[in-house]
Amino acid sequence: MNDLLKIFLSAMLIDNVVLIQFIALCPFIGMTTDTGKAMGMGIAVAFVIVLATAVTWPLYTFVLGPNGLGFLETLLFILVIAGLVQLVEFYLKKSAPALYSAMGVYLALITTNCAILAVTLNSISKQYDFVESLVYAVGTAAGFLLAMVLMAGVRQRVRTAPVPDFVKGTPILFVATGLISLAFGGFAGLIK
Repeated sequence: MNDLLKIFLSAMLIDNVVLIQFIALCPFIGMTTDTGKAMGMGIAVAFVIVLATAVTWPLYTFVLGPNGLGFLETLLFILVIAGLVQLVEFYLKKSAPALYSAMGVYLALITTNCAILAVTLNSISKQYDFVESLVYAVGTAAGFLLAMVLMAGVRQRVRTAPVPDFVKGTPILFVATGLISLAFGGFAGLIK
């Protein structure tokens, strides 16, 4: 149990996919204009990350690896992720049309969200077993959601703050992201 907790905390805080690895910055900047959108995108991405890991790990372990087809992992993993995103898109369109329309183009961009592909590939390269891979995926998803909600909160504060004209808009967002990233760097000594 202790090892699973280490994997979870490491994926969520120490090796945060957005704030430490700087992966998936497009939805991070694009979907954090308000907390509701950030939560919706974070939950959708979390669902796809966990589901993609649950599908790709056995695919690699039982089909690609033993048959010497490891060179196909990236291609097949992208196809699996694209299919899962289509399922999420269909579900949101039927059950949460307001969130579906608010996400707009960013929902389709989950397919190309490199964080999802990174998690599936990392679970294989780190030689995690199935349970460890799922814990890693959940930790990464929680870290992505945390980063999204933190940035949405920062953006709400920035709207009312006296920001100099030359850094208004996207520049201040990247400055804020850098500062949050530095803060997350402090978690590096958390697990030994």
